[in-house]
This record gives sequence, C-alpha cells and structure tokens, in this order.
Amino acid sequence: MKAYSKDLREHVLRAVDQGHPRAEIVRLFGVSLASIKRYLKQRRATGDLSPKAIPGRPSKKYAALEAGLVAQLETYPDSTLEAHCQLWESTHGMWVDHTTMSRAIRRVGWTRKKNREGKGCAGNDDRMKGASR
Repeated sequence: MKAYSKDLREHVLRAVDQGHPRAEIVRLFGVSLASIKRYLKQRRATGDLSPKAIPGRPSKKYAALEAGLVAQLETYPDSTLEAHCQLWESTHGMWVDHTTMSRAIRRVGWTRKKNREGKGCAGNDDRMKGASR
C-alpha cells in the first residue's frame, strides 16, 4: 500500500492543531487514529512529514535492465514485449518476466508511440520533435 501524500498529512495535522476532535478528523480525511498519532510523533521527532522510504534492497534485475535496456530498445524498436524478454535472456543470460520488462521499459521512459521516422520514442523531447502542431 502506498503512503499517504505529504499534503494530506499536513492537512490532518493542521486540523489537529486547530483543535478538531480526532474522531472527526478520522471521518473527514479517512485516515486511522494510529496514522494521526504516527504523524504527530514524526513531526515531533524530525519536523518533516515526508513518507519514509520503502525498506529493502533494490532489485538486481532492474539495475541490470536499466543499464542495457535502452540499447536493446533502440536496436529492436518494433519487437513485442515477449520478444524483448526472450532477447534479453539470450543476450544477458537472465530470464525476465514480461511484467518486469514492461515496468523497466516504462522506467527508462520508452514508449510504444512512434515518431515520424517510425521509431519508438525515448522521452518527451523526442516525442515533441515528431509532433505536428
């Protein structure tokens, strides 16, 4: 589950500071009483309400994928997702599920949208070059 935004946390604590009953805050903002207590504790301890980083190590596959994926996408821009998975396994010796490949492609900013040359775009700059307005 994703953490609540910093903006919502600030609104919740502003309501607490203004003296609203906590039961009303829970109902109004849809957060738990425990969350309110946690936000108050975090503000006292650090003065910041930003969500904490998700614990754990970064994935080994994503690091490898992000390093070499753009070159593969540029070489084979019209390949399917399954073809990219098979190609990655044959060239790097690491099996990657189509979901992982899809997320990695999205992370590097590559889209399936084609530019005027008929090639995949890798970011907003390239997409804007091909746009006619």
